[in-house]
Amino acid sequence: MAKIELKQPIIEEIKNHLQDAQSVVVVDYRGLTVEQDTRLRKELREAGVVYKVYKNTMVRFAIEGTVFESLKDDLEGPNAFAISATDATAPARILAKFAKEAEALEIKSGVVEGTYYDQAGIKAISSIPSREELLSKFLGSIQSPITNFARVIKQIADQQDGGAAAEA
Repeated sequence: MAKIELKQPIIEEIKNHLQDAQSVVVVDYRGLTVEQDTRLRKELREAGVVYKVYKNTMVRFAIEGTVFESLKDDLEGPNAFAISATDATAPARILAKFAKEAEALEIKSGVVEGTYYDQAGIKAISSIPSREELLSKFLGSIQSPITNFARVIKQIADQQDGGAAAEA
């Protein structure tokens, strides 16, 4: 069996992960302890993020002609890839938080919703709350004025009822 035939399934696996991906973050994981790596993988898995270590040459073949092709310049040395299909900011958020605890983890770059970001850009994206948090804040800000208006109307109605009861 030729080497290409052995590598093709791995390239296809990478392509499948990238097909619906909203974001990919590339990290240098050298220096992480087994315990740290296990904890990181668990956090990412719970957030629905795929975290894998692939050979750079395989990734180069898989990203060719995709929006993730801009990552090819960062594919040097041992890399791990955090891929999310559901929450575009989840990989950046989780990895940046984890990198504060484990200084050995180095964020290299990433592509979020089709746009390439360097290390500083990914760290900036990591401060963006998740979609669910943003929606809940938005709904809270819409709901607040309505709730206040309803309270005022109720107080006016209570005052008028109190006045009507005193006249009777």
